[in-house]
Amino acid sequence: PLLLDYPEQMRVKMLAWSRDRSLWKRRSSIICQITLKKKTDLELLYACIEPNLSDGDFFIRKAIGWALRSFVYTDPDEVVRYVRENENRLSPLSKREALRNL
Repeated sequence: PLLLDYPEQMRVKMLAWSRDRSLWKRRSSIICQITLKKKTDLELLYACIEPNLSDGDFFIRKAIGWALRSFVYTDPDEVVRYVRENENRLSPLSKREALRNL
């Protein structure tokens, strides 16, 4: 079942997954909050994105953009701020996906 409040155990697990050797665990850590809208834990989201910014894998890059795009409906200014602040580190795919619905 989905844990909507992301208790500390879930945070710890997602942070560990964000650095796992498994592409799919890293991807899951990035997109685990896409349905949470206002309940999105931005600190956790950014912490899961951070170790994956230089990953060249399509699925990781797409997941970063997808996770950011899902939050754009809640706080578009924050997503734009994050993309601008990390413009040189985000892949073109991640940026395009993040800003697609603005």
